[in-house]
Order: sequence, then C-alpha cells, then structure tokens
Amino acid sequence: MSQVSISSRLDPPVDDSRDHVLGASTADLTLVECGSYACPHCRAANEQIARVRDALGERLRYVFRHRPLTGSELAREAAEVVEQIEDPDQFWQAHLMLMTRSAHLTSDDIDAVASRFLGNDASSGSRRERARARVARDEQSARASGVSFTPTFFVNGRRYDGPWDHVSLSDALLGALGHRVRTAALEFASWAPSAGVLLMLATLVALIVTNSPVGDAFTAFWHLDAGLNLGPARFSMSLHHWVNDALLTVFFLVVGLEIKREFTVGHLASRRSAALPIAAALGGMVVPAMTYALLVPQGAWSYGWGVPMATDTAFAIALIAMLGRRVPVGLRIFLTAAAIVDDIGAIVVVAIFYSGELSVPWLLGALATTAVLASLNKAHVYRATPYVILGIVLWACVHAGGLHATLAGVVLAVLIPTRPPPDYLALSTQADAILASEARHGGEILRHGPSEPVLRALDAIHDRLESPADRMLRHAGPRASYLVLPIFALANAGVTFSIAELAGREMLMTGIALGLAIGKPLGIFLFAALAVRIGLAVKPSEYTWQQLLGAGALAGIGFTMSLFIAGQAFLAPADFAAAKIAVFGGSVIAALLGIVVLLHAGRDGALPE
Repeated sequence: MSQVSISSRLDPPVDDSRDHVLGASTADLTLVECGSYACPHCRAANEQIARVRDALGERLRYVFRHRPLTGSELAREAAEVVEQIEDPDQFWQAHLMLMTRSAHLTSDDIDAVASRFLGNDASSGSRRERARARVARDEQSARASGVSFTPTFFVNGRRYDGPWDHVSLSDALLGALGHRVRTAALEFASWAPSAGVLLMLATLVALIVTNSPVGDAFTAFWHLDAGLNLGPARFSMSLHHWVNDALLTVFFLVVGLEIKREFTVGHLASRRSAALPIAAALGGMVVPAMTYALLVPQGAWSYGWGVPMATDTAFAIALIAMLGRRVPVGLRIFLTAAAIVDDIGAIVVVAIFYSGELSVPWLLGALATTAVLASLNKAHVYRATPYVILGIVLWACVHAGGLHATLAGVVLAVLIPTRPPPDYLALSTQADAILASEARHGGEILRHGPSEPVLRALDAIHDRLESPADRMLRHAGPRASYLVLPIFALANAGVTFSIAELAGREMLMTGIALGLAIGKPLGIFLFAALAVRIGLAVKPSEYTWQQLLGAGALAGIGFTMSLFIAGQAFLAPADFAAAKIAVFGGSVIAALLGIVVLLHAGRDGALPE
C-alpha cells in the first residue's frame, strides 16, 4: 500500500541569534509557531500561547516564524513592517499589537505599528529589503518543514498536529505518555518503508519462534478453535483460518479501495498513463506462471502456478523508498500502478482457481446482499455503517458459498460510494459561521460547551469533506498495513527448516523461486518493451529501461499474496512448508537483484534493440 511521507521536523532548527525568541536559550522546552498576522486562527491561538507560557514559565522558549497567508497583501505587509523593528522587546510589543489591536488585521493596524515603532525609519530602503529577506527566509523554512496552513506548531523540533488549546499544547511540550506514544506511531507510519519493515520483523519473529523450543506450541496456537455461539448455532474456525479468511478481508478491502481510486483519479485513470503498468503487470503474471508450469511436473503440484504471480506491494515499495533519490519518482509511480494491476490479477486468480465447492443457496444470498449494497450506492447513501453491516453479511454468505471469503472485501470496496469533490470554500465558510455563533455563547451561565445541534452540523461538514470510500481507505489502510499484514505473517510465515521434509520437492521450490526472481522481472520488462514497441504505451523519459528492469525485480517479492495462494494450493503440510521456503528464497533473491540493478542503473533511456 502506497504511503506519502512529508517532513515533520523543523528546518532549520531554532537559532537564538536569528529567530524571534521569548524565553531563555537554556529553556528545556521549545514551541515554534509558523503563523500569519492576517490568519484569524493564529489570532485566536495567541491567547492559548499566553496561557501555556503562564503555566510553564521559564521552562518554555517560544519562537514565531512568518508564514504570511497566500494572496494576502496585508499579511505580507504586516510581516515586513514588524521585521523592520530591530529591538527584540519592541518586536514582541508590535507582534502582540498586530495580533490583538482589532478583530481582523487592517491597514490601520499596520500604520499604527509603523508609526509607533519605526517613525521616520519606515521609509528606509535598506531596512525594507532586510525585512523582505527575513520574511522570505521564514517562508522557505515553512516549506522545508512541511507547513501547509497556519498556525502550524512545532514542539521541541517536531511538527505538532494536535489540538491548539493550552492544555493539549502543554501536554505535548511536557511529553505526556499519550502524546509520546501518538507521536512515535505517527512518525513511524509517515516513514515510507515502515509497513514493509514491520512485515519483515513479523516474518523474522515467526521464523525464529517456529524453529525454537516453543515452535510446536506456537504452531498449535494458530490451530486453536475459536467461534461464535448464537443460541444453538455455532460458527467456528481455527485462529489460522480467522486470520486468513476473516482478518485478511480487511486487506482485500483496502486493495479494492486502492484499485478503485487508481482507476478513477489515480495513475490508471487515463489510457495513456495506464497502458505501460498494465502491460508490465500482465507480463509479470503470465511469465512467472509459465516458468512454474515448465519446471514443475504435472500432478498435485501443478496447481501451484499462481504462487509466483503475486507481488507484495508493501515490501516492494519499502525497498524502493529506502533507495531514496537514486530512484526517480516516476519509477515509484510505475511500480505502484503495476502492483495495483497485479493485485487485480491475484484477486481474479483466487476467485476462479482457489475456491472450494460452491453452495448455490449461499451464493444467491451473496448476490442478494450485493444487490442491496448496489442499491444503497445508487441511492447516494453516504453513511458507512450500513455498508459495514452488509459487508459482514456478505462475508458470511461468500464464506459459506464456497468462494474465498476475502473476496467479500473486494466487492464491498467496489460498492462503497464515492461522491463529487466538496466545495471547500463553502464548507469552511459554513464552519466559521457556526463556530463564530457558538463562541458568542461562551460566557453564558450554566452552559459548558457546544450544543448538540452545533456538533451535528459540524459532523455533517466533516462527513462531506471526503467520500465514504476515501474515509474507509483512510481508516482501514493503516490497520491493514500495521495490524493485519503483521498478524498474517505471524500466522503464515513460520516454517521449520528440515532437510528431510524438503527432500523430493526440489522442482516445486525451483519453480516458485525462479518464477519470482527471474520470471517476474523478465515478464514485466518484455511486456513493457513490447507495449512501447507497438505503440500501445509510452515509457516516460524520467527513468531508464535498466531502472524499469530493477523495479520489475523488486516486483518479484511475492511474500503476502504468494503465501496466501500457496496455502490454498498446497494442502499437504510438507508441500506448503517447501512452498514457503521457496517464496522466502525467491523474494530475497528478487529483492537483492532489484537493489543491485537500481544502484548501478545507467542513464541511457533508449529502448534496447
């Protein structure tokens, strides 16, 4: 699953000789605000900052950096006027005057500050130039620090995205346990390779524990029975099946939502942008399957041709992100789009070839549930709750019907509605009007907070900001990356390395490993080159063919979906164990090949003859 990483650190750090600082340089706590004098939110936050300073006293160092509102001449003029004041004490007096003199910044406020603190010096050209340079420097700092709105606060050098009230700011500055845990989690999640790293750690834990003295107990744990009792009826599965058939449905839901996004507004939305990754992904499925079929003899093992077809998006994207600037952004987009198409192929393969015996009554129930979901979508029902409830019903019907239950997640993703983009200006104006009206009641007796009608109105505005599909992807995506996939790895990656058990299964393992490490990059490269050669697609000049081959090698990391399909294809424990070792080996070889190729990729972008 793709992730976007933005800066969360203050760049550059606070410099007492260049920044506007309130408090001692030896203070152990630092609060930096990137703000604008024309921003009403900054003006409102000004009182909260004062209360924080009252509470923390000499422990706090407060810094203000300019980030004038875009398109506001008054905001820029105010920043440049106050920057002409050389005396630090007078700067802070002018700062407070601009923030509090009137309800909204006016030209009279700026004139009053200039008259009081600059006098005749306001006309000095050199002073104005220095002020403009100082404001521009602060704006550059804001861009480098990932500031997109005002006010944005930085607590001890790290961006703070929590509430702006003085209690929350104080908790953040003092490092309350809840804030530290939340900050650490957000920073880890914002690191692009984090999902792949967590998946790798879970895999290593499963391998180590399985081959330790407690390995038998660990394996037995996943085969414990767990179920639900509804009166006389009972539904139960092993923990392993709950993970693979139920919990993994969340992963398939996220995959379906990402596929939907890519084909509507993403990199697969237009034919021209989609042709190259689609062709490459098809080659990355066909050639590995053919490689396996050519190497593995006919019989019980021939059913495993789908194992080397899959790409583990989390691992592949993690490695390509770790390579940093050595990999062009366009190549990351290509690999992500190809992985999305690969996911579609894996879903189709599972649905058609790796399902059980079909039960017509239950499948009719699944069709009826799907029809109700489609009706809700057509009726523009945008609440997520009905879709979640019907999604659970659909999962039960698909599971009992003989298809793999995780397909319910894909169907649900397709039918969760999107909606037209919101009018942000209209919504923000409405929210401002509601909050301003409610603020007038702040001092009333026997009234402690916003009324229920106000909260409902704000909830409605919040709901309109994103579609149910976007909202579900935002909530389910991190859970799939940081909870579902690691648990899946713990339940499936454990394998005992026993030479005796692997004897006689060399061709099975060779077919899987070569399919991933050789068939995958070869298929991606050949089909992409063919699509370009016949004029069906165009390769961007941003990356070379050698770099595309390296990305194709990274796509040979099959892990999650390969293990999943192997579990469906090989019912004998020894066959499944051999397949898992082959998936590990092939994925490691593919990763190493991809890294080596990308690190030594040339700059010649011509199509090879």
